[in-house]
Amino acid sequence: MFRSIIVISTLALALLLGCQNQGNVAVANDYVSVSGLLTSQDTLVKYEDLGLKKLSDYGFFKQPISQLIPASEQVVPYTLNSPLFTDYATKSRFISFPEGSTAAYVSDEKVLDFPEGTVIIKNFYYTNADLKNNDTDVILETRLLLKKDGEWIALPYVWNEEQTEAYLYILGKDIDLVLEANDERVEPLNFSYSVPNINMCKNCHVKNQKLVPLGPTPRQLNRENQFISVSQNQLAFLSDNHFLVDLPPLSVVAKLPDYKDESEPLDGRARAYLDVNCAHCHQDGGSAKTSGLHLAYEESDLYRLGVNKPPVAAGKGSGYLAFDIVSGKPEASILLYRMKHLEPDIVMPEIGKNLVDTEGVALIESWIKSL
Repeated sequence: MFRSIIVISTLALALLLGCQNQGNVAVANDYVSVSGLLTSQDTLVKYEDLGLKKLSDYGFFKQPISQLIPASEQVVPYTLNSPLFTDYATKSRFISFPEGSTAAYVSDEKVLDFPEGTVIIKNFYYTNADLKNNDTDVILETRLLLKKDGEWIALPYVWNEEQTEAYLYILGKDIDLVLEANDERVEPLNFSYSVPNINMCKNCHVKNQKLVPLGPTPRQLNRENQFISVSQNQLAFLSDNHFLVDLPPLSVVAKLPDYKDESEPLDGRARAYLDVNCAHCHQDGGSAKTSGLHLAYEESDLYRLGVNKPPVAAGKGSGYLAFDIVSGKPEASILLYRMKHLEPDIVMPEIGKNLVDTEGVALIESWIKSL
């Protein structure tokens, strides 16, 4: 599907004069300049060397593609026990397996070992009930993770207003939205939803200097889901349909708590929330490993979790507070302070967040009080 990456000559570089720029990304005609994504140098590549220009060209979904109905049995829907918060957007997820291929179980907490040619598909949308003065669901973007030559490539696709197609958007895009008032919001909420540019993806998806998937781990997939003709545990479905090998008995596979399920213990819910929203950076090998804050679900060292741990860098970003987490005192904890703010020098996570997750803040506040 994809040709190998080609470095364009100095003559071709002239084609980029006058093109649009955002950060380290540039676009002109059919050529794209990507800094640090696929090589260590600024490299000009053709769109087709990254991915297809239109989402429909992949053939993942039947027409109309906005209904997100898989076009073949190789495109398998999945959902997660605890999903990442993205400005209250709803997500519809799929994995496209190459014909005759299988993924392999590695461990409960590690992403499945997917075969070459796998595409992980995540659609971000708001329902008609979410959007003020809107009578239909609206898909904003589709993010793809493609495994090619043993490496993962992240590609953002933005949907048109007609909801008939999504196009590869190297530069990303800001989309103005108004969310309807609900039980948590007394008034409608105006904000700008941000589709990341192609370089931003690596901020969260890099581990040990390699781009990796985040969501589809066995402990996240260990739950029921509705497939075309059956409701079944997702791991069992993948195994029964020859998409997954080496799966141990489900009775011994861990299950990440649903942090929204108030019947679950508070500690498990809070730890699951921090795992999916923060630990992709705050873990060994993550982009924030030098912070000394490790928020993976399996972390057992309270100091590494931030309890009575001073920040690596103090100042505005820390709210001039002394410790990442202070037992029983959420108001004195840097972690909660950063969750509650949206200013660029303070906000956590640093990208992909333009709204405060008020329910998430309340959960972590309760958890810190309980410590």
